[in-house]
Amino acid sequence: MTKTILCAIDVNRPEDETRVLSTAFNLAQAEGAQLDVISVIPDFGMSVVGGFFKEGHSKDAKKHAKELLNDLVTKVVGEEANAKTRHIVGVGSAYHEILLTAEKADADLIVLGAHRPDLKDYLLGPNAARVVRHAKCSVYVVR
Repeated sequence: MTKTILCAIDVNRPEDETRVLSTAFNLAQAEGAQLDVISVIPDFGMSVVGGFFKEGHSKDAKKHAKELLNDLVTKVVGEEANAKTRHIVGVGSAYHEILLTAEKADADLIVLGAHRPDLKDYLLGPNAARVVRHAKCSVYVVR
């Protein structure tokens, strides 16, 4: 029995991620599972690039991503289901934050999307491929 489903979405591509979120929600409903939704923003604070951003940029970006995440989940699953959904905004590398969150939440299933592959990616995007290879739970990839 599935108890927790972690759905990874990119809040900057809401049109593409609607199907991913909808699939995760339907799976959670069918299993009676908790739905957690994560989006990851890059961490520019510690690199040379971080010097080009104003103080507090990461905090503002995280707050904005949380708002976008909340809006997208509300739009796709409705307000009532959104209120029961845990929203997580990670900072750093997408695949690392997804795997770390899945482990912390003891997720039974990760649901994520895969973009159209470039020749170098072949079947999955680099983040999706890493999650599939390294996850300790099942992974459902929505094309």
